[in-house]
Amino acid sequence: MNSRDKGKRGELEWAKEVQAKTGKASRRGQQFKGTPDSPDVITEGLPFHWETKRVEAGNPYKWMDQATADVGEGQVPVVATRRNGRGWLVILRSNDFFDLVNTVYKTDNES
Repeated sequence: MNSRDKGKRGELEWAKEVQAKTGKASRRGQQFKGTPDSPDVITEGLPFHWETKRVEAGNPYKWMDQATADVGEGQVPVVATRRNGRGWLVILRSNDFFDLVNTVYKTDNES
């Protein structure tokens, strides 16, 4: 299987995973390459710009740089990655992670 087919399969897998876990309609994005209108996966109602990587090795910082460069206004860049025989991992920038935590748990940052 070539890397393009594996990437496409990974995008379809991740779209199904997101839809199953969130109940939000998810589908593979249009592959315009490098614009806010072209995330690997589009999920209705969630502010994420998904970059998916279905690889055995790689550079997560490079992946996040790609997602960050392509993100649209009001979106959060997120990388979803999976190796053969392993579960999905989700990579967020730390400030986006803490924004999410503070939104979900409505934490008070005052000490």
